[in-house]
Amino acid sequence: MARVKLEDVIDYLDGEMRSALEAAVQEVLPEAQFDRYELFRAFKRAVGRKFNTWARVPDSCVES
Repeated sequence: MARVKLEDVIDYLDGEMRSALEAAVQEVLPEAQFDRYELFRAFKRAVGRKFNTWARVPDSCVES
Protein backbone atom coordinates (compact mmCIF):
# COMPACT_ATOMS: atom_id res chain seq x y z
CA MET A 1 0.00 0.00 0.00
CA ALA A 2 1.13 3.52 -0.76
CA ARG A 3 1.28 6.32 1.79
CA VAL A 4 0.20 9.91 1.18
CA LYS A 5 0.34 13.06 3.28
CA LEU A 6 -3.38 13.68 3.14
CA GLU A 7 -3.24 17.25 4.45
CA ASP A 8 -0.63 18.11 1.81
CA VAL A 9 -2.83 16.64 -0.92
CA ILE A 10 -5.76 18.71 0.34
CA ASP A 11 -3.56 21.84 0.41
CA TYR A 12 -2.33 21.14 -3.13
CA LEU A 13 -5.90 20.81 -4.40
CA ASP A 14 -7.32 23.54 -2.16
CA GLY A 15 -9.14 25.54 -4.84
CA GLU A 16 -10.90 22.52 -6.31
CA MET A 17 -11.52 20.95 -2.89
CA ARG A 18 -12.93 24.19 -1.47
CA SER A 19 -15.34 24.51 -4.41
CA ALA A 20 -16.41 20.86 -4.15
CA LEU A 21 -16.99 21.13 -0.39
CA GLU A 22 -19.03 24.31 -0.86
CA ALA A 23 -21.12 22.68 -3.61
CA ALA A 24 -21.76 19.60 -1.46
CA VAL A 25 -22.92 21.65 1.53
CA GLN A 26 -25.18 23.78 -0.67
CA GLU A 27 -26.66 20.63 -2.24
CA VAL A 28 -27.49 19.10 1.14
CA LEU A 29 -28.33 22.34 2.98
CA PRO A 30 -29.41 24.82 0.29
CA GLU A 31 -30.39 27.48 2.83
CA ALA A 32 -27.08 27.32 4.71
CA GLN A 33 -24.99 30.45 4.83
CA PHE A 34 -21.29 30.13 5.57
CA ASP A 35 -17.89 31.54 4.74
CA ARG A 36 -16.40 29.11 2.22
CA TYR A 37 -12.87 29.78 3.47
CA GLU A 38 -13.79 29.17 7.12
CA LEU A 39 -15.66 26.01 6.14
CA PHE A 40 -12.57 24.74 4.32
CA ARG A 41 -10.28 25.60 7.26
CA ALA A 42 -12.62 23.69 9.59
CA PHE A 43 -12.59 20.76 7.17
CA LYS A 44 -8.77 20.72 7.10
CA ARG A 45 -8.64 20.83 10.91
CA ALA A 46 -11.06 17.89 11.10
CA VAL A 47 -8.98 15.90 8.62
CA GLY A 48 -5.87 16.66 10.68
CA ARG A 49 -7.56 15.35 13.84
CA LYS A 50 -8.97 12.24 12.15
CA PHE A 51 -5.91 11.04 10.22
CA ASN A 52 -2.26 10.54 11.03
CA THR A 53 0.26 12.60 9.08
CA TRP A 54 0.57 9.74 6.61
CA ALA A 55 -2.49 7.82 5.37
CA ARG A 56 -2.23 4.43 3.73
CA VAL A 57 -4.10 4.06 0.45
CA PRO A 58 -4.21 1.18 -2.05
CA ASP A 59 -1.50 1.34 -4.69
CA SER A 60 -4.27 1.60 -7.28
CA CYS A 61 -5.09 5.06 -5.89
CA VAL A 62 -1.72 6.57 -6.77
CA GLU A 63 0.32 6.87 -9.92
CA SER A 64 3.92 7.91 -10.07
